[in-house]
Amino acid sequence: MEHDDTQLLKRIHSPNDLKAFSKHELDLLSEEIRDQLVSIVSKNGGHLSSNLGIVELTIALHLCFDFSKDRLVFDVGHQSYVHKLLTGRDLSGLRQKGGIAGFPKTGESIYDAFNVGHSSTSISAALGMLRAFRINGESEKRVVAVIGDGALTGGLAYEALNDAGEMELPLIVILNDNEMSIGGSVGGLSTHLTNIRTSNGYKSFKKRFSTRLKRIPVIGNALSNGLERLKNRIKFFVLPNVMFEELGFTYMGPVDGHDISELVTALKHAKNIKDKPVLIHAITKKGKGYVPAEQNPEKFHGIGKFDLKTGEAASAENNSKVFADELCKLAEGDGRIVAITAAMTTGTGLSEFKKRFPDRFFDVGIAEQHGVTMAAGMAIAGLRPVFAVYSTFLQRGYDQLIHDVCLQNLPVVFGIDRAGLVGADGETHQGVYDIAYFSTLPNGFMLFSPSSVEELRAMLDYAITLDHPAAIRYNRGLLPSRKLNTEYALDEWELISESIKPITIVAAGRLLDRVIKLMTCDAKLSKLDIGIVNARLLCPIEERHISMLKDARKIITIEDGNLDTGFGAQVARCIASRQDSAMVVNLGVPNIPIEAASIAEQDDFCGLSEEKLRDVILRIAGKIE
Repeated sequence: MEHDDTQLLKRIHSPNDLKAFSKHELDLLSEEIRDQLVSIVSKNGGHLSSNLGIVELTIALHLCFDFSKDRLVFDVGHQSYVHKLLTGRDLSGLRQKGGIAGFPKTGESIYDAFNVGHSSTSISAALGMLRAFRINGESEKRVVAVIGDGALTGGLAYEALNDAGEMELPLIVILNDNEMSIGGSVGGLSTHLTNIRTSNGYKSFKKRFSTRLKRIPVIGNALSNGLERLKNRIKFFVLPNVMFEELGFTYMGPVDGHDISELVTALKHAKNIKDKPVLIHAITKKGKGYVPAEQNPEKFHGIGKFDLKTGEAASAENNSKVFADELCKLAEGDGRIVAITAAMTTGTGLSEFKKRFPDRFFDVGIAEQHGVTMAAGMAIAGLRPVFAVYSTFLQRGYDQLIHDVCLQNLPVVFGIDRAGLVGADGETHQGVYDIAYFSTLPNGFMLFSPSSVEELRAMLDYAITLDHPAAIRYNRGLLPSRKLNTEYALDEWELISESIKPITIVAAGRLLDRVIKLMTCDAKLSKLDIGIVNARLLCPIEERHISMLKDARKIITIEDGNLDTGFGAQVARCIASRQDSAMVVNLGVPNIPIEAASIAEQDDFCGLSEEKLRDVILRIAGKIE
């Protein structure tokens, strides 16, 4: 990655400036971009390996298209840093409050075509744009979707491929394949066949030849169809990934995803095809150019701050590890326990489970819907499946939660990781909706909310024994340590104060510790006679929970879930249904997108910081200065 500091990026004010670069300068630009990516992500955290792997492909795309008019749709979008650099954005504030987002945002630049953050959406969105352009009379505009091999495991991607293949629309799909090596079919024969099959001369000859054959009386159609079948059979042996051809795409590749010239040639061929969709198969290397990321691309997929020289990040205990370690402990004594993840083995802490129990570990890829239903199948056959999954991604399996798990009341346990506010990943990744959607599930689905690591372990121990579904939601980071109070069952609310007071705070999860500290350490609040309740179970909320609050006249609920539909809203509904005269004040995450910032900054924005909680409590207690 060493070269003269030519600062080529400073010469780029718009992607059009790339056209003035020589081939040598483009290669140097690729190195300069990689240097900058590593430097920025080491300071800010972010998605590194995927961006290092897509540098040349992004440059080639901007050389061949004008995405201020044409449209470029990234799948997931965490690989868009290079695109942002080439479209004139300063990445120094990447993923910070007020800085550049870690994912495409239409409000940030005219070059960002679609807001993304979850996988497998790009082809559907791109096809929708292309159809809209045709209806609006803008048929000259082109749309390119870039999707990784991991995102291609999502069912939505295949639904879109199937639909696109039926249409005579010039959609261009780039398969960014960073798992397969560049092998036999990347070379002279494959390149030659691609050149022939995408040339105007070949297409014209093919159309004329087929038309003339069909004019032959009696046997013409049979000859034409027979030759087409023979050609397809030969393609199965000669060309890779005929599946895409069978879906109606013209398949091109594999091509070297780090050779700008080769990529430009393929993209120009694709632009020549106006009557059907095209798929370009580009082979790339995750983490390219930075040795630590090349050696461990999963570690650098999404990483916090790290040492630039060594690639080492600060390792710390976190809730994911606490959950996974406890699951390993349980699995030692119960052979029925199996663990499931959706392409997030490291992120959910399950690497150790995979190592110790390889036959009982299942990574389904980016396919949360499949993961939920597979867990249901395992449960009905006698196993005890535990699906560890980020809150924001489990939203995709909502129908399966209802239809396949809850209606059959099956003993599946969900570890809801990254619940609540998640920080720098921004609005697409906030886990603030799980309380709302879990509260709608039938058959009394139980959602636990630990306020300490001891509760997290105990709740998993308990959930695995239940004969019905349950979930445990835990935040990013590490819960505090607090002695487990066994006086209350885990499905009961725990009274922290001596008794329920006229003003009582009901807090959930990580925010309970903040309330306890405020009420004990703040000079003004410590003098107030206020009750504190730990809401260990967020749903279902039953009469036994609400009756606990019968002596409270003012109830404050505090959560890091959606304010309009979360825990507090359910408590207020239950209080109202009792025709109770108690006043309920709900504090939580407002029903608006919460943009990238630190979790502390997001808490403050949502009114959940210590200072803002203090102000609300004092105001309700009538003690504002």
